[in-house]
Amino acid sequence: MSRALFGVLARPSGTVRTGVLLVLLAASGVAILDLVREQTGTPGFFVGLGLALLPVPPLMAAFRWLGRAAPGPWGQLLFCFGWGACAAALIAIVANSFATQWIAAATADPSDADQLGSVAIAPVVEESAKAAALLLVFLFRRRHFTGPADGFVLAGFTATGFAFTENILYLGNAFGEDLASGVGVLESMTAATFFVRIMVSPFAHPLFTVLTGLGFGAAVLAGRRATRTGLPLAGLAAAMGTHALWNSSSELGESGFYLVYGSVMAPAFGLLVWAAVRIQRRQLHTVRGELAVYAAAGWLDPAEVPALASLPARSLARSLARHSGGRAAAPGGAGGAATGCGAGPAGRPPPP
Repeated sequence: MSRALFGVLARPSGTVRTGVLLVLLAASGVAILDLVREQTGTPGFFVGLGLALLPVPPLMAAFRWLGRAAPGPWGQLLFCFGWGACAAALIAIVANSFATQWIAAATADPSDADQLGSVAIAPVVEESAKAAALLLVFLFRRRHFTGPADGFVLAGFTATGFAFTENILYLGNAFGEDLASGVGVLESMTAATFFVRIMVSPFAHPLFTVLTGLGFGAAVLAGRRATRTGLPLAGLAAAMGTHALWNSSSELGESGFYLVYGSVMAPAFGLLVWAAVRIQRRQLHTVRGELAVYAAAGWLDPAEVPALASLPARSLARSLARHSGGRAAAPGGAGGAATGCGAGPAGRPPPP
């Protein structure tokens, strides 16, 4: 009995690891929500929560859409979102507060401590905390981490969760200031914070962390161990640098925000969207090539190959399957095209 227990603890099963992670996420979620509510006050917390929820569904839908050529399991995506919203946010708020207080005590200048913490400390702490979710998937769910597209989507979900919790804090604090000063809605800090964080730059955190995700995704395809280690670190360094540049925009005068937004953030966002679409097209090209082997072996009609390698055709197939066989038939409506592989007729293995 004791030997069996030792074996479970020494080399835990996937179920045990999943249970431990869920418990940790739940505990960190309770802790971070309590910390945020303590800082914002109860009214500010609920206002911030309601406003911070608004960009979450569109962002999640956008990242899911970008990964639709080979969609990963929802459980994995929700884990990444939960890690960003709970564990990463808790690590960030505790570490950032500790570092800022230490710098203020060492320099006796709280304003300099806030500036240094925002530009030098926060990007390192926050991007490292978010990257931990990608590292866990990379290490323990490698079969679902197959390339840059997966890194893109997983990073997006992680950063969306982190931004959600951070937005509760910023919007809740702004609402508390407005209550104390009694200003009108249009002149309020809440409105200004909502405009900047929710309407103008909801993609900021996802943009930073996607750079880390692309590093992990490229590492999956790398052959050498040094390359597999270096690519995620390079992506993380790029995420930290971009994050630091964005945070420093407030130190560049009244036009600093618009300067960095227009010259760096908007072009970087457009470049990443272009990269995501290109990655998706390459995935479909790979699917087409793999299915051509099945067609050559006589297991598929040659006319089916371009249809199964087309996302609109897949959607149509799922709709028809759902219409004829109900919701349970819809996931199989596109056959094995999601991954480009599967078993042949009568359970035979795929052609070599």
